[in-house]
Amino acid sequence: MATLSPTDTPLGTPAPAFDLPGTDGNRHTLASVSGPNGLVVMFICNHCPYVQAVLDKIVRDARDLAREGVGVIAISSNDPSDYPEDSFEQMKRVAKQHSFGFPYAFDETQEVARAYGAVCTPDFFGFDRDLRLAYRGRLDDSGRSPKEGNRRELYEAMVQTARTGKAPAEQHPAMGCSIKWKSA
Repeated sequence: MATLSPTDTPLGTPAPAFDLPGTDGNRHTLASVSGPNGLVVMFICNHCPYVQAVLDKIVRDARDLAREGVGVIAISSNDPSDYPEDSFEQMKRVAKQHSFGFPYAFDETQEVARAYGAVCTPDFFGFDRDLRLAYRGRLDDSGRSPKEGNRRELYEAMVQTARTGKAPAEQHPAMGCSIKWKSA
């Protein structure tokens, strides 16, 4: 398990560009997934119990953020040679099974995760309409439990950012399984 601080990547940092293959058969870029009011880039994977605990909430929040003009993309950067359940084929299965309404892309080289400074799954980066970092943290306080009725921290932060252009002052670090980096 890894915990990160939102200060690792300073607020206001521009979103790094990417061009990744998605489980939907399309390539996805920063420009193609951004909404008029911002973008959420999340690093997830299939096998992590922290991701599994909130996957339905991720789908719900992505759907609700789309109504606010905020785009969403999920990226898996894990090395599938050590974690076959995180393979591209398994990513396709998970996206279909959970009816992802957003792209799920594979970062095979892990360059995108490194550019963003992602360290765990799930790890959420919320960008404003100018694609500058406004939120870095967790979805909510569920941890490894699919707890219901808790505050929708990512959703609320991105709605505030979309409507006012201001990042929320209160941000909690993401917590989850470490990204499974390739051996050098």
